[in-house]
Amino acid sequence: MLDQAEKIIKQALKDIEQATDSTQLETSRVNFLGKKGKLTELLKKISELPNDQKSQFGAALNKGKTQIQQQISLRREQLSNISLIEALNQDSIDVSLPAVGVDLGSVHPITKTFQLAAELFEKLGFKIVDGPEVEDEYYNFEALNIPFHHPARAMHDTFYFVDDKLLRTHTSSVQIRTMQTVKPPYKLISMGKVYRCDSDLTHTPMFHQIEGLLVDKGVNFGNLTWILTEFLRCFFAKQDLAVRFRPSYFPFTEPSAEVDMQCVNCNGKGCKVCKHTGWLEILGCGMVHPQVLKNCGVDSDEYTGLAFGIGIDRLAMLRHGINDLRLMFENDLRFLQQF
Repeated sequence: MLDQAEKIIKQALKDIEQATDSTQLETSRVNFLGKKGKLTELLKKISELPNDQKSQFGAALNKGKTQIQQQISLRREQLSNISLIEALNQDSIDVSLPAVGVDLGSVHPITKTFQLAAELFEKLGFKIVDGPEVEDEYYNFEALNIPFHHPARAMHDTFYFVDDKLLRTHTSSVQIRTMQTVKPPYKLISMGKVYRCDSDLTHTPMFHQIEGLLVDKGVNFGNLTWILTEFLRCFFAKQDLAVRFRPSYFPFTEPSAEVDMQCVNCNGKGCKVCKHTGWLEILGCGMVHPQVLKNCGVDSDEYTGLAFGIGIDRLAMLRHGINDLRLMFENDLRFLQQF
């Protein structure tokens, strides 16, 4: 039986070596190692042998089985490599054909607006500062001359947490933190996300602001009008852009003003964008209230300041001709690919 086993093992190795595809290779495996395979049938006959031959015969069969399995794995790998080489030889690539197009991303219009606005204000000497979006009531309201019972708090529709924490309703809180740690004079720009409970065509619960602050000796309202007029004219690339200041009210500035500019859509002739008035309300501003300076440890008799706040989303809509603010936040590729 030992001679018979050796013949079967040799035949198996020969058949495996001569297999030309995976089907023939599998057939050889089944013929010799399957449930009814030749080597398997011999393994079943071990019990018929004398005890002194069982060990030697079993070891020979197990060794042969291992050799067959190794040879099958090796031949399978060889056949796979042969198939790959044949496929590569048959296929060809025309390198002169145009490549498949790749969609590339672009800078979001909100980010573009931030970058341009920051660049313009930095040229005017302003320094960009940053601060937390989760804020204390003190920095968001009280330090800005908006005490607990002040009616202006109702204008902000604030998202509140516990322990006097809230989502900041403006980036002025960043300026307060800076003013309390740095001695004047300073020219600051704070920019970023702010939050209010509001949502429609022109408002979202989260939006973006840039707020500016300049504190120095002799700062006056004329400085404020010049800075904002020049910024708007440079931002919209229209040196003849008409800008006007209307009296208004903000608790942290006195006097305060709303700034309107000539409609960039119709050049002041009147359209749906400006509600046929020829003017667009664009930002709020004013001279820093003396009480705000005192809250930050600044001598209001020696220093004066100017402040302004600009909605970045509104600027982006006007600059890029976007008629629905919600498009900015829906991540619709058809919209974003335009930029």
